[in-house]
Amino acid sequence: MSDEALSQWSAQRRTSRGGQPKYSDLAITMCLTVRVVYELPLRQTQVLMRSIAALMGVEITVPDFSTLSRRSKGLALPPVRRRTACWRSVHLVVDSTGLKVFGEGEWLENKHKIKVKRKRWRKLHLGLDLVSGEIVCSDLTTDDVGDPTALSDLLGQIDGPVGKFIADGAYDGAATRDLLTTRLGEIAEVIIPPPKIAVASSQSALNPTVRDRHIAEIETKGRMAWQKSTGYNQRSRVETQMGRWKTVIGPKLKARNLDNQKTEAKIGVRVLNRMTELGHPEFSRVA
Repeated sequence: MSDEALSQWSAQRRTSRGGQPKYSDLAITMCLTVRVVYELPLRQTQVLMRSIAALMGVEITVPDFSTLSRRSKGLALPPVRRRTACWRSVHLVVDSTGLKVFGEGEWLENKHKIKVKRKRWRKLHLGLDLVSGEIVCSDLTTDDVGDPTALSDLLGQIDGPVGKFIADGAYDGAATRDLLTTRLGEIAEVIIPPPKIAVASSQSALNPTVRDRHIAEIETKGRMAWQKSTGYNQRSRVETQMGRWKTVIGPKLKARNLDNQKTEAKIGVRVLNRMTELGHPEFSRVA
């Protein structure tokens, strides 16, 4: 570990009487990242990090488990360099999945064989760039927040232009179309499948909307042909990313409250993006 990294890690004593060491955001982020990757409780994370420091021969103090839990709430993660060029438009595909929260209900079911009436879930919303394979936006909400409601915050996390937007039929609606027009403009290509009972608008003959053109093409060619011609089938890549999440990060959230769970989800996004970057080939001209 370099001297610069040690200086960024080192705890600074608080000036108040009886104060505890205040660790940098980098130290807390690194410990929580190890926890997410290896799916460890906070106590085991503390022990593992101390063992790693001893094996590396560096004299650093490791935050205890209570400090990790307290600092996880609202943690400001260090910035990460994006692989997506700022001048290139993002081809965005969004989707959501459920993550289980391990709480008292599941403990009662496992320990006393009591069937709980309702299990607790959180909803993970992800936005994937089809070109780079990078997760460019994410959000963790309660299970009662619908996909169109969370879309506004997802779009707010994207700095550059969006050239294509793909989502499933859950995003079909006037509110979503108005939001996409306001945020992305008229140039962005929006691919959202209308439901089977959808009908064209009254102005479809003179001034058809994007949705009207999708409905007409589906009626003419069929839904499967429409999916192939528009590229809607690429939406399966974000579903694959959901599968990667539940395989690598896990289908459950270890944190107990929503703020800490949000931090855990953000770190999970960074872990998957880092793995994608390491497995991404780089090409360069040699002659």
